[in-house]
Amino acid sequence: MIKQVSVFMENRVGRLYHIAKTLGEKKINIRALSLADTSDFGILRLIVDEPDKAIEILKAEKYTVSPTNVLAIEVEDHPGGLSEILGTFDKNAINIEYMYALPKRTGGKAVMIFRFDDAEIEKKLSMAGVKPLKDEDIKTI
Repeated sequence: MIKQVSVFMENRVGRLYHIAKTLGEKKINIRALSLADTSDFGILRLIVDEPDKAIEILKAEKYTVSPTNVLAIEVEDHPGGLSEILGTFDKNAINIEYMYALPKRTGGKAVMIFRFDDAEIEKKLSMAGVKPLKDEDIKTI
């Protein structure tokens, strides 16, 4: 499991800029992000190189922030690569809550961030032959 930083933010001009600028000034590197929004608010999901420090910094800026455990999984980087891993999940009755891509590749493979709704997910993935990356793997990508 890796730690994702989830930030609840108002949907207004400059909020995302302020978060990115604040983290950049504190030398926190954003490795991946996802933003889901409505007309009033958004949830920014971040994979950063120092999640605990990022949480502390953003809380000091009065953001509502929480850590969330997610998994980073390598996916074959060719047409159909994503469907192959999704097929593995389907065959093993593994449900995805949400997912997004890490914008870098490792060893010719894409890296996807997955949030699953199953407390036993690591055991199920292991039984399906899927090995998630660790925090230290993400920091070196």
